[in-house]
Order: sequence, then C-alpha cells, then structure tokens
Amino acid sequence: MRCKGPLLAQSGRAVLHCICLLLTQSGHNAPLPDYRRTLLRWLLLPRVNEMRRREFISLLGALVATPFAARAQQSDRLRRIAVLGVLDKEDPETKARMAAFQQALASLGWTEGVNLRIDYRWAGGDFERVRKYAAELVALGPDVILAEGSPVGPLLQATSHNIPIVFTNVVDPVGSGFVASMSHPGGNATGFTQFEYRVSGKWLELLREVAPNVSRVAVIRDPRLGYGIGQFAVIQAMAPEAVELFPISAGNSAEIERAVSAFARSPNGGLIVTSGSTAFHRDIITSLATRHRLPSVYPFRYWAVAGGLISYGPNSIDPSRRAAGYIDRILKGEKPADLPVQAPTKYELVINLKTAKALSLTVPPALLGRADEVIE
Repeated sequence: MRCKGPLLAQSGRAVLHCICLLLTQSGHNAPLPDYRRTLLRWLLLPRVNEMRRREFISLLGALVATPFAARAQQSDRLRRIAVLGVLDKEDPETKARMAAFQQALASLGWTEGVNLRIDYRWAGGDFERVRKYAAELVALGPDVILAEGSPVGPLLQATSHNIPIVFTNVVDPVGSGFVASMSHPGGNATGFTQFEYRVSGKWLELLREVAPNVSRVAVIRDPRLGYGIGQFAVIQAMAPEAVELFPISAGNSAEIERAVSAFARSPNGGLIVTSGSTAFHRDIITSLATRHRLPSVYPFRYWAVAGGLISYGPNSIDPSRRAAGYIDRILKGEKPADLPVQAPTKYELVINLKTAKALSLTVPPALLGRADEVIE
C-alpha cells in the first residue's frame, strides 16, 4: 500500500509519508496488523480535522522515533572504569601513570565523558584505605577495575570475584595466589607484573660496583608484605660473606630515619631500597642517604629522579599504558581469564651524577656506559 493524492501535498507530508510506510510495511510480506490498519484508516479519513491530524502525526512520529533513539543510546552508552591506586593522588608518579593510561585509552577510541566514565580512588599508602575504596568501587558496579600496585589487586579480588580486574606493577601474582598461572590466569584478574625476585640480587651487584668498599648494607623492606620478605631473601642469598646485611622495616618515616641514622654511625655502609611501601617515603629515604653519605640503589627511575644515586628496574609507567589495551579488549567482550599475565619487557639503569658528586663518588666508566639514562 502507498500513500498518494492530495494528502501528501499538505503540511507535514514528509512525516506523514514516513508514518505511512512504517504503518504499512510490517516486514517479510506479512499481513498488515489490525492496529496499523485501524490507525491508517483513521489517518486517511477526510473528515478528520486538520489540527487533530497534525497533532496525531507529531505524536505518532515521536513514538516511532523513540525505539530508534533508545537503541542508539544503548549502543553508545557510557562504559564505566574504576581505578584504585596505592599511591597518593598528587604523587608525580601517579600523574605520569594516569596520563599514559588516558592517552592509550584515547588512542583506542575511549574518551572520558563521551563514551567512558572513570571513577578514581587513591589510597596514599594507607592499606586500610585500600580496603575501604575497594568496597566503594565494587559497589559502583564498573565494567572493569584498574588496580595500580601490588596490594591493590588481591584486596579487590577479595571484594569481588565477578568484576574484571586489570592489575599493574604487581610482584609475583602466581606465588601470592592472585592468579593461577602467567599464561592462563583464570578467575577475574590479569595484568602486568613488576619484576622477578632475582632482580633484587642485581641491586647488590650494582651497589658493590659503584662502591667497592661497602661491607655493610642496610636493606629497607616491608616485612608485612610477602614480596618484601622475598626481595630481602634474594639479596641475602646473593650476598658474599664479606657483606653483612641489616634489614630495616619500612614502617613510617620516623622509624626509618632512626634506623638509617643508627646504621650510618659505622663506616663502609651502603643502602638498598626494595619495592613496596618504601615508595611512600622516598623523599626522606633519599635525603637520609645523601646526608649520611650512603651510596644507594633503588628499584625504579622515580627514585633516581628524587635524588637517589642509582635505580635499576622496569619502566613503572609502561604497565599503565599497556593496561589500557587489556581494558579495551575486556570492554569489547574478552575475559581476563583468557588474557595472559605479562612481564616487563625492558629494565632501565638510571644514574644520578649530581648525587654521585654529593657523595664524592666516581662512577666507573663501564657502569656509565651501560646506563639508559644519566641525570646530571
């Protein structure tokens, strides 16, 4: 059936024509439903007042358009990501990681405020706050959660076994029971590891290379964390008999200052700082090392930028960038259980020559030649 005659020449004929088509084309050559036949007969009656016809056309046009608009809105709906980080919101490292994360998302077609909403929480080194924020974010029902830092992922997983989790900078997720294996993580979590334990032994090698006279080494680690104990154990296993180790707990800044100052009263000392909650105290630790003239080695570049002598470890920004790719795949339907956990692809050696000068140290040319970055 087609709409013909003077009716289409009247006001609103384009809308009326569309309505006629919608009413008469039931699809697949099926008979015209009774309700469409009744509406069409009423619409075409010459005695219907023109004003009523216009009102009817407007109303029916809106009703016809509603399902199409709803479908478009559903297909373009905002997806929701939650981000929970262990560092402070204003930490330069946090800002650098999130800038890389957001840029990577944008390159994949995800724009905050357009087709994506991101809810952020930053614990500032407070593990109790991590637990609180984990519960808050899970209650929001996000499509996926980005967990920044080793203690965050397991606490999130304890709160929800259903919401997908992509973690970054996590030490030994298999050994901690966070995932089943690197290649097949299983469960609701996958992501990017920080480093292997054996890297901890490299820190001791670098310390003895830059300061051969060191015979006493203080190791700052967090005994509350399994990987804090693990890193110290590797350093202990690698230490020769001529080197004595002194573990220092990374509790709070005051405790660290007392312990480092006491250690520094004896000569030939050096310092190794492990990964973990030590990051929350990096300003006080690097200043203590310089004040007491302790040659020191740290796990990440941001330590050397803060004034540390040497850092050796993976790029701490890259996992946040790579996490955006996994989140994109999860939002498009893939499961965390099917995405392998990935290890760092490159380790960086950074040397701060300004700090070396303050310590009256001459960095061996061979060590300088291996450096990926030299801060002068």
